[in-house]
Amino acid sequence: MPGVPRDTRRRIGLLGGSFNPAHEGHRHVSLEALKRLGLDEVWWLVSPQNPLKSGNGMEPLATRLARAKQLAHHPHIRVEAPELLLGTRFTLDTVRELKRIYPQAHFVWLMGADILPQLVQWAGWRDLFAAIPIAAFARPGWSYAALQAAAPRAFARYRLDAGQARRLPTADAPAWCFIPSRLDSHSGTAIRAVRSKRSRTKGKAISDQTRVLPDRGKPTADQLELVRRSLEDDKAEDIVVIDLAGKSSFADYMVIATGRSNRQVVAIADHLEERLKQAGYRHVSSEGKQGGDWVLIDSGDIVVHVFRPEPRAFYALEKMWALESEAAPKPAKTRRRKSA
Repeated sequence: MPGVPRDTRRRIGLLGGSFNPAHEGHRHVSLEALKRLGLDEVWWLVSPQNPLKSGNGMEPLATRLARAKQLAHHPHIRVEAPELLLGTRFTLDTVRELKRIYPQAHFVWLMGADILPQLVQWAGWRDLFAAIPIAAFARPGWSYAALQAAAPRAFARYRLDAGQARRLPTADAPAWCFIPSRLDSHSGTAIRAVRSKRSRTKGKAISDQTRVLPDRGKPTADQLELVRRSLEDDKAEDIVVIDLAGKSSFADYMVIATGRSNRQVVAIADHLEERLKQAGYRHVSSEGKQGGDWVLIDSGDIVVHVFRPEPRAFYALEKMWALESEAAPKPAKTRRRKSA
């Protein structure tokens, strides 16, 4: 996690999930955890893909990260995707790696009470209880009834009373606590359902009326060539193309490129978006232009990430996707000069 020293002794809540999309319920649990558990920080761990959920309807990771950061908007809430760097897929493995990297930190796993009945489906759920204290926050329809599920009953003797919640971060695992609090009814499933109803056809505006779904029906080869040419014309560096066909549901290709400054990153993204629309790819969306460190352009079958050098090195998407990648070919003029 950028800026976190290895020897930190902070009390840190971990809130994991796909955040598809991030919503006020995530923020509500985080603020309650900061207050009720006496935490120094809450880390939102945005998963590239929840192994218990289908990839259908999953927004690109960069989109989910950008929205989560915008929504969190709190000095003590940090939004990252550490599984990309750690190479982990399951919660237990991620927790173990974070504890290895930060051996003196006091971690607590945070969840809504609606997750308690699902825990028995998680890989190594018993080991998770033994690895980290767990705090479950009341959710509408999933409060005390959730305590009768198999997982909380199996660890009933390790439960702390809500009045002892501040002890949880420094308690030896297994230890867990159910925390009754003001109920927040926001749900990612409900939000996606509303979006689905309002976006049955390609290119139709989704619920918040701020974004239009990209068209995924045009030939991909021509689109990929246009993307490459636009990036090259704007002097983007280290262009890499990752073939996602058959490996991901959200796109056929991921393209990664570097701009030397925030201003160049935004200019590259602006020009690419404009050229795609002029070529008939009308429903193109982008995220991240406000900061300029990392801009995502979703043009349908191709998702483009334009980074500054430092964020690109940190996230290392081409490595962490564990997919075969190929460097984009240099312009034809350069190749002819070398072969002459």
